[in-house]
Amino acid sequence: MEFGLDTFGDVTADGEGNRISHAASIRNLIDEAVLAEEVGVDFFAVGEHHRDDFAVSAPEVVLAGIAGRTERIHLGTAVTVLSSDDPVRVFERFSTLNAISNGRAEVILGRGSFTESFPLFGFNLADYEELFEEKLDLFAELLKGEPVTWTGRLRASLSNQRVFPPIEHGTLKTWIGVGGSPESVVRAARYRMPLVLAIIGGAPMRFAPYVDLYYRALEELGSEKLPVASHSPGHIAATDEQALEELYPHFKENRDRIGAERGWPPMSRADYEREARDGALFVGSPETVARKIADTAKGLGLSRFDLKYSNGTMPHEQLMSSIRLYGTEVIPRVRELLA
Repeated sequence: MEFGLDTFGDVTADGEGNRISHAASIRNLIDEAVLAEEVGVDFFAVGEHHRDDFAVSAPEVVLAGIAGRTERIHLGTAVTVLSSDDPVRVFERFSTLNAISNGRAEVILGRGSFTESFPLFGFNLADYEELFEEKLDLFAELLKGEPVTWTGRLRASLSNQRVFPPIEHGTLKTWIGVGGSPESVVRAARYRMPLVLAIIGGAPMRFAPYVDLYYRALEELGSEKLPVASHSPGHIAATDEQALEELYPHFKENRDRIGAERGWPPMSRADYEREARDGALFVGSPETVARKIADTAKGLGLSRFDLKYSNGTMPHEQLMSSIRLYGTEVIPRVRELLA
């Protein structure tokens, strides 16, 4: 069982509630990753977004900065929006990160839940599904480390083309991020890629049928069993009451802002507490969060759990405290519960 942290690079506030700059948020994020390694976290991931409330649009550059200040922790994305990027350039950037970090790079590929990158880079949202399917197919060919001959409709074809730099040893660990689509689960199995479940609402165990589908699809394809990970938001403090109070205003503001764009009603305090008690929000004391992670890991058969520790404008100091508790108290306790 591995334990990760991930962030979307949220633009945060200072202790007085004033929003800080995108640049300062990125520098704080790097410090958070360094602390994650110090307290024993296995994996640190940074999301890709192209909007005002998130600071990171070039995660590989940020991860390279983290690589220069760390030695052990694995580094990846949450997620790389492959649909609006070029598979060759994505592979080249991650192969470069892998060289810089001495083999610690991973990539989680997904379609992304935000669509700002499509018009920004000149892609048609009407091609949303086909773009991902086609580009994933090319990326899978690139992972073989051999000259690539490939033909597509939406991206220029390749003929016996090599890509540099190659992965130094083995292959680049590549996951597929899934938000709850059976088709996406089967696609991950078809390409023999490990699965990351984005569990951001509702009871985590409602994803058990997707895990079962993934394993059945792998078996039918004659593939060995592959890892399954999950990602959920949360926050840790000394007591349940403190964690709930610290998180609530930031979580609500973030959720309501995005919800207004998507037609969701505002989140009430009762909704928030229900999600913390029974849903996908991992918030509370170290013991509370550890027990919830252990129950989820056992119920879904997880190989890794990633906590999305960043929550809207929550200040850097509170994020650092949550990371410290996650590494020093939550992770050891989960290991005890799973032993």
